[in-house]
Amino acid sequence: MKLAKISGTLGLAALAVIASPFATAADSGWYGGANIGQSRAKIDDARINSGLLANGFATSSIIDRDNSTGGKIFGGYQVNRNFALEGGYFNLGKFGYTANTVPAGTLNGNIRLQGLNLDLVGILPITEKLSAFGRAGVIYAQARDSFTGTGAVNVTNPNPSKNQANYKLGLGMQYAFTDTLAMRAEVERYRINDAIGNKGDVDLFSVGLVYWFDGKTPARQAPAPEYVAAAPAPQPAAVTPPPPPPAPTKVTFSADSLFDFDQATMKPAGKQAIDKFSSDLKGTDFDVINVTGHTDRLGSHAYNMKLSTRRAEAVKSYLVESAGIPSGKIGAKGVNGSEPVTKPGECKGSKPTKKLIACLQPDRRVEVEVSGTK
Repeated sequence: MKLAKISGTLGLAALAVIASPFATAADSGWYGGANIGQSRAKIDDARINSGLLANGFATSSIIDRDNSTGGKIFGGYQVNRNFALEGGYFNLGKFGYTANTVPAGTLNGNIRLQGLNLDLVGILPITEKLSAFGRAGVIYAQARDSFTGTGAVNVTNPNPSKNQANYKLGLGMQYAFTDTLAMRAEVERYRINDAIGNKGDVDLFSVGLVYWFDGKTPARQAPAPEYVAAAPAPQPAAVTPPPPPPAPTKVTFSADSLFDFDQATMKPAGKQAIDKFSSDLKGTDFDVINVTGHTDRLGSHAYNMKLSTRRAEAVKSYLVESAGIPSGKIGAKGVNGSEPVTKPGECKGSKPTKKLIACLQPDRRVEVEVSGTK
């Protein structure tokens, strides 16, 4: 007994919905990259059984091949801190099944999937290096089916294929190793129409690398320790009425000279700079010392606020421990990047390139202000 037109009734169907949780600063510019991972589909065994039964065959067993290796290459442009447009080529691999029949025979079905995509990507920065993202886009996919039969099973249309537009969705996380190189981990769902009238989903779980094309930028390099000597307090004139109290004395330290990148633990060289300041302060009678930590404008407000506060507290603690200054006479606070010393328009750009980081160096600082000196 022969099976006629079986390719019109059998194929691949949807993969069940899989949920996935998801967790460099405000950037813009061109990038590219590649991902590789595992793709998964769900073979519709019930539809295969039904199709074989309609053609006079019982099914003794079905062996599914529902996992494959998939990947993609992509390029895109990040418009601002929260949005990017991304396009590329994807290959979801090969899936299939083997059905053993009664009367004796076998039906083998396979499908290969590849295509092009264009996505809108929404980005949520979490820290200076870590961000989460979601995507939605359109795809133009090619489905190439192949069917073979043995024994009593005969296939009349062995190699159907179809090209059709559809949609895709995805979630992921990205971690920046440097200013130009990052790693991604993501899960995506591709809606697929095969060549014989079936519709279903294929999921791709992948990891990959992303490279920014604005020039290779190494990790931030801390400059040599810098100490800005305190200006002498003005001397009051001997006049009547008594002169007003002298103005506060302010000393500014480069944050890069006191701390390593993204850290709030003082370096040995930074401690030496603070020791020089406390040595100059010996013998001076004062009311209070205020320590203020500043960052540049790169990175999220919440993260920079915490970092600038921790750095101010670190300088305060060191003055108490090393110089013996009472803790009650020292205040410490962080102000994020809200009080820059660079002029508006002086440092252009939003992506943390080497040039922009160097230009914003004066904004990354710790100010120590001594009030009520006598």
